[in-house]
Amino acid sequence: MRAEFTQTAQKDLKKINTITQKQIVKKLKFFIEQPDPLKFATKLINFPKGGNYRFRVGSYRIVFDVTDNTLYILYIEHRKDVYRRK
Repeated sequence: MRAEFTQTAQKDLKKINTITQKQIVKKLKFFIEQPDPLKFATKLINFPKGGNYRFRVGSYRIVFDVTDNTLYILYIEHRKDVYRRK
């Protein structure tokens, strides 16, 4: 499986401090290398911002969709912000 970042996700990652960025990227690589990365994900139901799944990495949430063999990273936000409507 591979991951593709949307421009929004890239901007979100750049806003986060460097240490946390490295943690997020390291954990994301771990998830992607697994035979079934979705077993580490939580399915989002009636999520207003879009995205079907999320990974939890510390206080941050990585919201994504899956198509074929690709994870499309939609955005990365702190847990206090990710569930708020925009």
